[in-house]
Amino acid sequence: MAILTLGLNHNSAPVSVRERLAFPADGLQSALRALVGLPDVEEAAILSTCNRTEVYCGIQQGSQDILIDWIARERSLRREEFHPFLYAHAGADTIRHMFRVACGLDSMILGEPQILGQMKTAYQAAADAGTLGKTLSRLFQHTFTAAKKVRTDTAIGSSPVSVAFAAVRLAQRIFDDLRDQTAILIGAGETIELTARHLHEQGIGEMIIANRTFDRAHTLAAQFNGFAISLTELPKHLAKADIVVASTGSPLPILGKGSVESAIKSRRHKPMFMVDLAVPRDIEPEVEQLRDVYLYTVDDLRNTVEEGIRSRQEAAKQAEEIIDTEVDHFLGWLRAQGATDTIREFRSQAERIREDALTAAMRALKAGKPAEEVLGLLSTTLTNKLIHLPSTQIRQASIDERYELIAAARELFQLRDNSDQ
Repeated sequence: MAILTLGLNHNSAPVSVRERLAFPADGLQSALRALVGLPDVEEAAILSTCNRTEVYCGIQQGSQDILIDWIARERSLRREEFHPFLYAHAGADTIRHMFRVACGLDSMILGEPQILGQMKTAYQAAADAGTLGKTLSRLFQHTFTAAKKVRTDTAIGSSPVSVAFAAVRLAQRIFDDLRDQTAILIGAGETIELTARHLHEQGIGEMIIANRTFDRAHTLAAQFNGFAISLTELPKHLAKADIVVASTGSPLPILGKGSVESAIKSRRHKPMFMVDLAVPRDIEPEVEQLRDVYLYTVDDLRNTVEEGIRSRQEAAKQAEEIIDTEVDHFLGWLRAQGATDTIREFRSQAERIREDALTAAMRALKAGKPAEEVLGLLSTTLTNKLIHLPSTQIRQASIDERYELIAAARELFQLRDNSDQ
C-alpha cells in the first residue's frame, strides 16, 4: 500500500481556488467515507483550512487520477479548474510533508502553531468516520510527536513575526499576568483580528473591540469572548483599558492627547500600554508625552519582528534536521511492517510443528513409555522438523549456486564463519 498526499495551499493556488476546494466540517465525515469507498483506497484523512486542502490516502495503486476525479465530483468542479494548482507527494515525501506542515514550516507565517491543532482535528474527524487504518493512524501520531519535539527543542514559535504578535509579546513583558488586564482593540481588520487571537490565547482578562461598524466589531468580539462597542462609545470605556491596540484605516487620529489624559486621571495614573499599528496613526503622537502611558508605534515593533523572523529561520533549520531523523524513524517502522506477515506465518508454522510433536509425546506417555524417553524423542522431533525445511532450502541454494541465500541464512541464524577459525 502506498501513502499518497494530494492537495493545494496558499503557495500553489489563489484563494478563489482554495475556497472552492475547502471541505466544510459538517460534511467531512460523509466525504471521508465516500473517499474510502473508491477502488484501492484503504485509508483516508482530509485536512481543510483557509490556507490549504490536503487529502491523505493509503492507496493500493497510488493513482492520483482516482483522487482527482473524486475531488472534481465531490466539489462539483471540472478538473481543469483546479488540477494545475495541485501538488502530490508519495512515500517518504508524504511523511516529510506532513511533518513539515504540522511544525508550521509550510505555513504562510513560519512556525505558526494553529496548523497543529487543525491537523489534530483532521485526525479526529477521520478516526470518528472510521477511515483511518494502521498506517495513517500511526503516521498522524508520529506527526504529532515530531511537531512536539520541534516545538520543545527549537525556538520555531517563540519569536514574534508579526506586529500583532510583537505587540502582545511586549504587553506580556509589561504586565506580569494578562488574565488580570483589560484590552481595548480599535478596528476590526486583519491586524486587529490577529491581535485579538493572540490576546485570547494568552488568557486576556477582558477584551473590548471598538469599530466604526458595530456589526463587524460584534462578529469579531464573539469569536474571542469579548464585547463590542462603537467608536463613539470609546471615550466612556477608555479608562478601563490596561492595553490599547489600534489599527484602523482612518486618515485622522482616533485618540487624542486630551481623551487619553482624562482616562489616565480616571485610572488614578495606573499605567496604560498603547500600541498604534496604523499608518497614518490612530493615536496622536503627543500622547507619548503623558506620564504613565507607554506608547509604541509600528516602527518601534519593526526591529522586533525582523529579529523574530531571523530567529525563526534559524530555528527552521534545526527543525528540518529533527524532521529528517523522525522521517527515518517512521520509514523504519514502515519497512518493519513488510515483515509482519512473514513473521506471523513463520510462527504459525512453528506452532503447528510444536502441537504435532506434543500430541505424539502425549500419546507415547499414555502408552506407558518412560518420561525420559518421551522427552528425548520430543526434543529430537522438534529439532528435526524445525530445521528440515531450512536445511533443504540451503542445500538446494548451494546446488543452484545461490550463494547470496546461503549468506543470508548465516546472518539470519547467526552462524559462525568457519573460515575465520
